[in-house]
Amino acid sequence: MLAIINGRVLTITRGIADPGTVLIEDDKILDVGLNLPVPAGAEIIDAGGGWVMPGLIDAHSHLGLFGEPWVWAHEDGNEMTDPVTPHLRGIDSINPADPSFANALAAGVTTVYTGPGSGNIIGGTGIAVKTRGRTVDELIYPGTEGMKMALGENPKRVHGDENKRSPSTRMGNAAVLREALVRAQNYLAGFAQAEAEAQADPAKPAKLPDRDLKHEALVRVLRREIKARVHCHRADDILTAVRIAEEFNLDLSLEHATEGYLVAGILAAKGVPCVVGPTLIPRSKMELNHISLKNPGILARAGVKVAIQMDGSSETQFLPLAAGIAVREGMPEEEAFRAITINAAEIIGLAHRVGSLEKGKDADVAIFDGHPFNTMSKCVKVVLKGQVAFSR
Repeated sequence: MLAIINGRVLTITRGIADPGTVLIEDDKILDVGLNLPVPAGAEIIDAGGGWVMPGLIDAHSHLGLFGEPWVWAHEDGNEMTDPVTPHLRGIDSINPADPSFANALAAGVTTVYTGPGSGNIIGGTGIAVKTRGRTVDELIYPGTEGMKMALGENPKRVHGDENKRSPSTRMGNAAVLREALVRAQNYLAGFAQAEAEAQADPAKPAKLPDRDLKHEALVRVLRREIKARVHCHRADDILTAVRIAEEFNLDLSLEHATEGYLVAGILAAKGVPCVVGPTLIPRSKMELNHISLKNPGILARAGVKVAIQMDGSSETQFLPLAAGIAVREGMPEEEAFRAITINAAEIIGLAHRVGSLEKGKDADVAIFDGHPFNTMSKCVKVVLKGQVAFSR
């Protein structure tokens, strides 16, 4: 039994308990609230008046795939030999020993969604992981896979400009994506036809399509078993992603959505979640020309479900800083807290386990010695799966 006492407890979904107590048994939260009796024999963590909140969540990273130090030997996030690679699994590139995991944990981040980059139109599946574990199997949350897709400059540069093959334009990007989805539909239809023929004539051997790992992976997207997580920056690419998702009835999340503020009303009306960021970067390419620190706030105020992301490896440690700047630029503070906790958890399919301090959820807790968004504050202790995983 572990008891965190004497803290300003931000439950995220059930208000603030100040001073509050968090009771932990094994790897789950037993109770949260004011004036809770602490069971005899419990190990006590005195928060000393600090801020206690659920472990932070980065809903879009490449932690463990784009390894550190940044050298060729550690670059395992983009298989840029084919624009369509849905059969790739990010789990096969994750390196649990990458030093960026420790950086993220020490910042209070206990969960990240990590996966392939945006070099391909379809890059493969990512997955949510805890930020400490000896093996990939210890890190991962099974069943949280999402399919990485990309529009805009990256795939057309990698394949069109650098390798002189399709796609080389935004038209090409959309066409290649549609073609891959249609082929997966045809593959699925082939099984349906074989099943119908077998029912019509049980004595006749079924003619099943040859197994195809690319199509199998995309069938899960077509069935809405996993999200289509589409990288897009410019407003026109954002709306192309929405258009294609509606054509194929995909479960869509927009990754980056840099110019989302230009079409915020449309995204809100359509209920499309946005994993926004990174905003703390220079205009390194043309499609970032209109990047704005106000973007998360504009989207949130329009009614879009927003998660804030860092899009890197060790960069994840600056997640509270990015949230604080979003507040400075107009995002309501409550929404900024949600953007790195419960909203992120909902988007990656983990709201039943993490993202808030509630009875029965994973015992992942971050303790700060001041306001988490203050650059002078430090994360002083992290509890992960009910155990103290970091202590400053």
